[in-house]
Amino acid sequence: MSLRFVPAATAAATAALGWAAARRLRTTGAGRALERTNHRGEAVTLLEGPVLALAQLAGTAVAPLPGRARAGAALATGVAAVLGAVDDVHGSADARGLKGHLGSLLRGRPTTGGLKVVGIGLGGLLGAALVDGPSRPGREVGVADRLVAGALVAGSANLVNLLDLRPGRALKAVLVLGHLVGGTGVPGARPGGPLAATGAGAAAVLLLPDLREEAMLGDSGANAAGALLGAALLTRTQDRRARAAVLAVLLGLTAASEVVSFSRVVEATPGLRALDRLGRRAPAPAGPAAG
Repeated sequence: MSLRFVPAATAAATAALGWAAARRLRTTGAGRALERTNHRGEAVTLLEGPVLALAQLAGTAVAPLPGRARAGAALATGVAAVLGAVDDVHGSADARGLKGHLGSLLRGRPTTGGLKVVGIGLGGLLGAALVDGPSRPGREVGVADRLVAGALVAGSANLVNLLDLRPGRALKAVLVLGHLVGGTGVPGARPGGPLAATGAGAAAVLLLPDLREEAMLGDSGANAAGALLGAALLTRTQDRRARAAVLAVLLGLTAASEVVSFSRVVEATPGLRALDRLGRRAPAPAGPAAG
């Protein structure tokens, strides 16, 4: 097996084993505490998120990249997963969106969502600094470069979380974006490929239970998946203009999410609507009309 396939295979195998263990854990007290009721009135588990994060960490550990790059990607992914899990378990609906959480934080009423935003931002900065490495002759890395790189990781983590509103949507995005980040050839064939392939391997295994509405990523899985995508992008390109362009897109989408429903946009766009509904269960039947 070529080294470029090892991260994807490792992540996929870990995700499969992790999901098998999660299905058994659901019957325990701890497992039931991590269940939520979906729009059908059915119980779904949040254990998918931690399973995906662990699978990504396993794939990252064997990625054919410099040790500092693997450490940086693992740091960003791990921080995003842990803080996302805290928000999954202890978060409330009092504040919504980036604006709402940061507003509460500035007013002295911190939320788990606000702490997650700050923590993932710091984790992104530290992780990106490791991925990029120190300055060296011929390649000076300034403060602005560090900030852009960190914002790319944090922005990617937030974007995937924004997409996690329907079964399978976020994981489909990870597969599509991972293909774009890794290159148009075989996953792993380009510099950004090992980490992108890692995310794709984990996502491919967990897509089926997500589409079946047996489980959901939650903030833990969605943030972790996005953070790894951001790290993969950093390993693929060091071009300042390319990174700035991607960051501009991420910031634009984040700003748009405060005023526009992504779900409405998807439903109004035929191609996106077809991809979004692919593999999903039929909508729940409407209840009887009142009166």
